[in-house]
Amino acid sequence: MFIESIKIQDVKQEIGAMVREVRKKEKITQQELAEKLALSRITIQHLEAGRNFTIDTLLKVLEHFEMMDSLYRFFVQQHEEIDNVDSLY
Repeated sequence: MFIESIKIQDVKQEIGAMVREVRKKEKITQQELAEKLALSRITIQHLEAGRNFTIDTLLKVLEHFEMMDSLYRFFVQQHEEIDNVDSLY
């Protein structure tokens, strides 16, 4: 079975869709979220569209929606897995 490789744009669009859904679930507008995070509405719009957002913007949004711990745990787990690989040398 052939598995298509995941592209950066695919991940960015998935992140944007997730942020949009969480924001809508919280019943706040892009403008309201932007104001709470000291960002522009265009910055939030770009994030939700998967276009040209920074890691800092993403982290601010994740922190606001109390989702930072999931991302942090993912990276800690990945780091631990790398540390546990026995060297062949």
